Amino acid sequence: MAEPRRSPRIEITPDGQVRVLARASAAERWSWALYDFANTIFSMNIATLYFAVWIVTERGASNTAFSLATSLSSAAVLVAAPYFGALSDASRRRKPWVIGFTLACAAATAALSPLAGAPLFFPLLAFALANTAYQMALPFYNAMLPELVPEEERGRLSGYGTAAGYVGSIAGVLSVAPLVKAGGRQAAFLPTSLLFLLFSLPLFLFCRDHLPRPRGDRPRVHFGEIVKGAADAFRAARRHPGLLRFVFASWFYQDALGTTIAFMAIFAVQVLGLPAGGETTLFAVLTVPAVVGSFLAGIVSDRIGPRRTLLFVLWGWIVGLVSIALAPSLAAFWACGALLGLVFGGIWTAERPLLLTLVPEAEAGKFFGLLTLSARAAAIVGPLLWALLVDGLAARLGKETAYRFAVASLALFMAAAVWLLRGVPEKGLRSAPRSK
Repeated sequence: MAEPRRSPRIEITPDGQVRVLARASAAERWSWALYDFANTIFSMNIATLYFAVWIVTERGASNTAFSLATSLSSAAVLVAAPYFGALSDASRRRKPWVIGFTLACAAATAALSPLAGAPLFFPLLAFALANTAYQMALPFYNAMLPELVPEEERGRLSGYGTAAGYVGSIAGVLSVAPLVKAGGRQAAFLPTSLLFLLFSLPLFLFCRDHLPRPRGDRPRVHFGEIVKGAADAFRAARRHPGLLRFVFASWFYQDALGTTIAFMAIFAVQVLGLPAGGETTLFAVLTVPAVVGSFLAGIVSDRIGPRRTLLFVLWGWIVGLVSIALAPSLAAFWACGALLGLVFGGIWTAERPLLLTLVPEAEAGKFFGLLTLSARAAAIVGPLLWALLVDGLAARLGKETAYRFAVASLALFMAAAVWLLRGVPEKGLRSAPRSK
């Protein structure tokens, strides 16, 4: 019987693992990295800056209301991601999922513009839908990585993508800044949707799925398998030493990371007196160290391993968060934020290659879905904990102290992640031969 047609770059071993023999074309590699540029425009403009600050400081929503919208979208991803990740593995297709969820996110983001003057429920609902689609696209995008480069180059390509993401965040903020200045923060919503879609087009056009399609009937979707898929992923994770410990560590650092992204601009405005519109310049400038740090983290990851790289990054986060919680002035916040920016992208740069050292490539979609499951569970708890500290303590301790306590709590989550990660085995390093 004839062998199924396969890409000449990829070898599938008898145990089902995927081995990339040569790089994908430059067009595929760079269009994959450019998607990080595209999706971070949404993350920065909507989740971090304009929508987040607008809904709290201009529309008068409480931290709790915004937290609930964020947490509910994370809950939706928590339920769906593991099952759809397993479905992606069964069909050996990642790209269609990335395209579908990207289009859904762009549409919901565009809907924010006509809903800007509507009752708070409607813009919060549109934001929740956009955030859900944005997060759902990421595990399938991440799972495309092992088909593009050999194992020893994954950290570098992941670093390129993360660095491109932070360049995208700067470009996105600066592109809409004149519109925001003229029409207010809500003027950023529709242009952000269009920019996200525009810079996603190269991945739509040039990237492709390289694994051969499985023979037989196409996998079917059953609602009951959503829960079963999550349980199966957890059971399967036990077969891979260190994987569950890494997943739990990711829960803690993703809790702190996601909460920082969602609320740090609000902290700067509400506590340190950042003037209206000043958050645009602040976060654009602080993103520059993140570009440099992401690139360096990718190189370091290939040299010393993604686990040790991630540990260094998390320690940097702890120092940065404690410094911001204690920052006495806006100038001090700028200095502390620059440190945090330097290690900001290192988490994503090291996380993707670290997971791929712990699991077979052929099951990458399922376990990237499990990692997303952990991140979404954290994203449910993180915003709610922030809202509990800020809205709950403000009446007793004052608004400023409550916000500072909330930032300090994030450093404790990073410390817990460090403790767990120390027990994850170091794999995937190629030791240099010793001279005799």
